[in-house]
Amino acid sequence: MPRKVILDVDPGIDDAMAMCMALFDPGLEVLAVTAVGGNCAPAQATRNVQAIIEQLDPPRWPRLGAASPPDEGLPVDGRHLWGIDGLGGADFDVAELHHLHPSEKVICDQIRGEPEASVTIVALGPLTNVARAFVLDPELPSLVGQVVMMGGAVAGPGNITPAAEFNIYCDPRSAQAVFRSHSTKTLIPLDVTNRIVLSYDLFNQLPDETTRIGGFLRRLLPPAFRSYRQQFGLEGIHVHDTVALTAVTDPELFTTQEMAGDVETTGELTVGATVFDRRRVPAWRCNMDVAVDMKTEAVTERIIRGLQGAAWGMD
Repeated sequence: MPRKVILDVDPGIDDAMAMCMALFDPGLEVLAVTAVGGNCAPAQATRNVQAIIEQLDPPRWPRLGAASPPDEGLPVDGRHLWGIDGLGGADFDVAELHHLHPSEKVICDQIRGEPEASVTIVALGPLTNVARAFVLDPELPSLVGQVVMMGGAVAGPGNITPAAEFNIYCDPRSAQAVFRSHSTKTLIPLDVTNRIVLSYDLFNQLPDETTRIGGFLRRLLPPAFRSYRQQFGLEGIHVHDTVALTAVTDPELFTTQEMAGDVETTGELTVGATVFDRRRVPAWRCNMDVAVDMKTEAVTERIIRGLQGAAWGMD
C-alpha cells in the first residue's frame, strides 16, 4: 500500500525536483501539496506549486494549499539561487484558482480525513505551516504519523548564516515549536544533504526532452547550475530536498540517531541555529531522529532513478 504523504514545499527548483519524484512514485500517495514562503514569497510559492502541478499533470492531482506570510515576515529568500520567481525565471502560465484554503488548514483536513492511515508530512521548506497546523488542531501532533524535515545542521556550518540553515532561519519560532512538539520527527540536516552534488552529467541521465518531465527539468535546471557556479564556484548543484524525500521513500539508505534538538530564536549571531545536546550525559530528552549518515552513491542513484521513473509514469 502506498505511503500517504503531504508535501509542504517552498518551490524552489530543488523542491520542484522533489515534486517530480514524489508525484509519480508508486510507493507514495501524495494527498496534498501545501505551499510555504521561503525560497520565494508566499504568493509566489503558491503560484509555483500550481504551475508545477499543471506542468506535470500527474495521474492523481493532490489537494493544494496556499501559503501566507510567517508572523515575523521572511528575513531572507532564495532568489539569489533560484531566480526572481523561484523557478529560474521560467514564468509558467498558471490557471487562476480561487478559494484555495490556507496550507495549515489543508494539512489538518487531510490528516483528520485519514483516521485509519498514518500520514507523513514531508516538510521541505520552513516549518511555518506545520507549526500553525499544530496550533490550529492541538491533537494533530499525536495524529500525524511522522514529520520528515529538511533543515538544520548538527556539526557543520549553516548555509544562510555561519550558524543557521536556510529553512530554519526563515522562521525559527515555528521550527522551535515543531521541534518541541510531541510529534514523531525525523530531521535530514545539511550534514548529510551536502554530501551530494549533482554534476552536469545529470542532463545525460534525465528523461528525453521530448517527454513532459524531461522538457520541464531542462527548462528549470540550467539556471540552477549557473547560480551554483556564480555563487559558490561549484560545477554542480546541491539537491537538499530530493535527498530528504529519498529518506521517506528509501529510509534503509540512511542511518539515524536519536537526539535532543532545539532552535535558537533570539541570538544576535546564532538565530535559526539548531542546537543538539550531545554532551556525555545529556540533560535534554531526545525528541527526534536525525540522519547522521547515508549511502551517498545509492541515494544519488535513487534520485536519478526517481526522475527517470517519473517520465515513465507520465507518458
